[in-house]
Amino acid sequence: MSEDTGIAGWKSRRRRANVEGGRVHRHIVKVSPEEEARLVQLAEKHRVTVARLLVEAALSEAGETPSERRNQFMELSNLARLVGTVANNVNQVARHANSKGEIPADAAASITHAKNIIHRVDRLLAVMAGR
Repeated sequence: MSEDTGIAGWKSRRRRANVEGGRVHRHIVKVSPEEEARLVQLAEKHRVTVARLLVEAALSEAGETPSERRNQFMELSNLARLVGTVANNVNQVARHANSKGEIPADAAASITHAKNIIHRVDRLLAVMAGR
């Protein structure tokens, strides 16, 4: 029962999509070395450029950037796939218990794994709901 924990491998753009006519306005922002380090760290975390991070953060009305929403959506998609896998595992445990009259040795691990996935889904939904 391996478990994917992130959205590794997801191909996303670091830069924003091109717009017709290009972007004609340019802004220069000066930051301290500490601020630059934090901006670079956040940009790497969200797999975007620093410029994209700044624009998304400044224009975001809900306090959530499109990159953050994309990451949450990908995590939710990943969790949905894991829920399907866990449901299959639990179904196999039940089938074995019904046909053999005994509970398989790995039943506890399957149930624990299912509970962990359910808690992850609950936490992500709470984050997405803004709680």
